[in-house]
Amino acid sequence: MATAATAAAAVPVLGRGLARAAGGRTPDTVSLAFDDQTGAGSAYAYITGLDTEKQPVFVKADGSVYKVPSPGAPHTPIDDCAIPLKSAKVTVPKLSGARIYVVTDTKLDFFVDPGPALVHPSFLNADDPNYQRNWSFSEFTFNDEQLYANISYVDFVAFPMGLHLTTSGSGEQDAPGLPAGSLDKICDDLRAAGDQWAGLITSGDGGNVRALSAGHHSDKFGGYLDDYINQCWKKYAGTDLVVDSQRPDLGKFTGRVNGDVLTFDNGEKFTKPVTADVWSCNSGPFANEGSTARKAIIARLAAALNRTTLLDNPNQPDGEDPKKFYQQDVTNHYAKIVHAHLPDNRGYAFPYDDVSPGPDFSGAVQAGDPVELTITVHKLH
Repeated sequence: MATAATAAAAVPVLGRGLARAAGGRTPDTVSLAFDDQTGAGSAYAYITGLDTEKQPVFVKADGSVYKVPSPGAPHTPIDDCAIPLKSAKVTVPKLSGARIYVVTDTKLDFFVDPGPALVHPSFLNADDPNYQRNWSFSEFTFNDEQLYANISYVDFVAFPMGLHLTTSGSGEQDAPGLPAGSLDKICDDLRAAGDQWAGLITSGDGGNVRALSAGHHSDKFGGYLDDYINQCWKKYAGTDLVVDSQRPDLGKFTGRVNGDVLTFDNGEKFTKPVTADVWSCNSGPFANEGSTARKAIIARLAAALNRTTLLDNPNQPDGEDPKKFYQQDVTNHYAKIVHAHLPDNRGYAFPYDDVSPGPDFSGAVQAGDPVELTITVHKLH
């Protein structure tokens, strides 16, 4: 699911192969519960998304919906919609592009611009009142087809959160996420990976606050991947690169490099990306635009370059071996480190981390007959 900072984030295939609730569609509402394991003196949640009219709303503790009004001036504070985490269970209506924020020891400040356009808490702007607070979020969409929720590390790692989904008949699902105290271990590993990677850490008076993904500090990496990308482009000047869209209506595409342009047999052309394009998965030749076929190729090229497997595997992603991900010295160490600390290897560490030859790396739960989604929030340190 797209995040505020990463428009290329993966979008689920809605409704495919899902068990259905009675009546052939999802229920009108679903329960959202919290398991507070933070050990904090106070902890709060915020549930926000777009309603069926595509207007920003919050769900309050009593299940009522607060429609965010359009203000007369930018950056106008909104009503307090905090939900105390302890013993909380909330009834949630259909929402798209939704987030479940969690914060400890204080509340979050939300603002709205004319539109209305909700201003989310910032993890990049040091002037934002939420910048030094301990908070994180998970994402979900709940529509007529399914409830889809995922743990996202596409932007950053902070509070460890886990998901558990119960259904009316299709079984239970878990995405456990990072264990308690993972942030400090991840920050230690980033520091060990080198100064560029250590520069992704945000610290405060209480220690590590969050670890950012590399895409948010591409300026620190310059030509970091240049040599690896050059090797790939040189190889595929003389060798076919086959990309499987993993869609029966699109099939596979075969490409060759000619004059530094990777051209596929369906006519899609890709100039040589730079490191920032790979980290973001949404700039230069990887901009999230164009035909459905192009977007399918972008996802698989970007995934292979983040995992540094493109050079060795000319059949993407069919020939991928997860044991060979991130094995180059020059690789996406943020993604490598995050996955190393995930007990089941599942959780988005870059926007196309759901690209796979089969195993699920995305840390998602989804069902067409959802009953209750439980969010477990672990200790930060």
